[in-house]
Amino acid sequence: MDRQINRKSLTYFDNSATSFPKPEQVALAMVQYLTEVGGNYGRSAHSRAFESSSVVEECREKLAEIMGIERVENLCFANNATHAANVIIQGLTFPKGAEVLISPMEHNAIARPLKYLEDLGHISIKVLAAEADGLVSVGKIQEQLTPDTRLVVINHQSNVNGIIQPLQAIKTQLNDIPLMVDVSQSLGKYPVCVDHWDIDYLVFTGHKGLLGPTGTGGFYIRHPKTVTPLHFGGTGSNSEHLSMPTVMPDRFEAGTPNIAGIYGLLAALEHSPEPCHTCEDFQRLMASIHEIDGYQIQQTLHSEHQGEVISLIHATIDCGTLSWLLEKQFKIDTRSGLHCAPLAHQHLGSYPDGTCRISTSPMHTTDDFQYLLNALKSISREHAS
Repeated sequence: MDRQINRKSLTYFDNSATSFPKPEQVALAMVQYLTEVGGNYGRSAHSRAFESSSVVEECREKLAEIMGIERVENLCFANNATHAANVIIQGLTFPKGAEVLISPMEHNAIARPLKYLEDLGHISIKVLAAEADGLVSVGKIQEQLTPDTRLVVINHQSNVNGIIQPLQAIKTQLNDIPLMVDVSQSLGKYPVCVDHWDIDYLVFTGHKGLLGPTGTGGFYIRHPKTVTPLHFGGTGSNSEHLSMPTVMPDRFEAGTPNIAGIYGLLAALEHSPEPCHTCEDFQRLMASIHEIDGYQIQQTLHSEHQGEVISLIHATIDCGTLSWLLEKQFKIDTRSGLHCAPLAHQHLGSYPDGTCRISTSPMHTTDDFQYLLNALKSISREHAS
C-alpha cells in the first residue's frame, strides 16, 4: 500500500494516538544532533555538551512559555505522559484513608497508577459527578469533597470524545486541595495556563498536539518537595553525594534524557504549522456525519467544550470492522477499541465494544474532511441494515 502523504490527500486521522505528519524540521533537528552535535546533557565541559545542554534548556523554556509557567526549573522532562504521571502519583505521600477524586474521562496513564495505589490500600478512588458527555459538574464538586480528599485529577481533553474540561472553574472549587492535570491531548491545540489556573501538578507528552517525536514529554510540580523522586541516579550535579540533588530540575531528571527527541521537540515548537482548517470546519464535519444514516457520534453536549476528537459507532458495523474498512478501501487511518480509556467508555455507554475514533491534524484541509465524509457514506451504503 502506498503510504506517501502529500498535500492533495492527508488520510491519517489517528492524531490522538500520535501526530502525523510532523513538521519536516523535526527529523532534521534529530539527525543534526545524532550526526553533528553529540555530547551529553549537563555532563561535560566541552563545546558539544554545552551545545546539547543549551538546546535542552531552550526547549524547557519554550515549553514553560507555552504553558504559562514562571518557575521554568519546575518543568521536568520524562519519556512520556505515562512516565510523568507515575513520577507524581507514586511520589506523593498519602495519609491513611486518603481519597483521590478523578474525572470519569481519565486515561489509563492516570487510572492505572492510581488503581495500583488503591490495591495497595494507600488510597481510595472516587469519580466526580459529570454530565452524560463527561463534563465535570463544577457545581457539585464541593459536595464530594471530604476531609480525606487529598488530590483531584482531571484529564483536560478526552481522547475519546474530545471534551475539554473547565480547569480554572474546577480549581476554584477545590479550596486548598491540589489539582493534577493531564494535558496530553490538549497541549499544542488549546490554551494551557498553569500559573493563572493555579495548577499544582501537570503531565504532558510531546508527540501529539505539539507535533514532536515519540519518547518526549514531562511534568510540572508547583512545590517539588511534595513529591519523592521515583528514579535515582546520575545528574551531572552534586556528584560527590550519593543522595539525589534537591535543586530543580535535577531532583527528577536522573540519567541521560532523550536528547535527540528534545532536539526534535524544540524544532516542532519552533515550526508549528498554521492550521489548514478552522474550528467551524470541524463543526461542519460533525454535522455532516450526523446526516449519514447509521452513524452515532460521541461528542460533547455543548460545542464550546468540543475539541477535535470524536468517536463513531455504526448501527450494523462493529468499530474494528469500520476502522478496517476505512483503511482497506480508502487508506484512512483511525483507531478502534477502548483507546486506553475504559473509564471514559463506561461513562459514555460504549463499553466494552468501544468506538472508531477520528482525531485531526492542523494539516487537514476541508478537502480531507470531504474525502473522509465520502468514505463514511460509501461504507454505510454498502452495509445498510
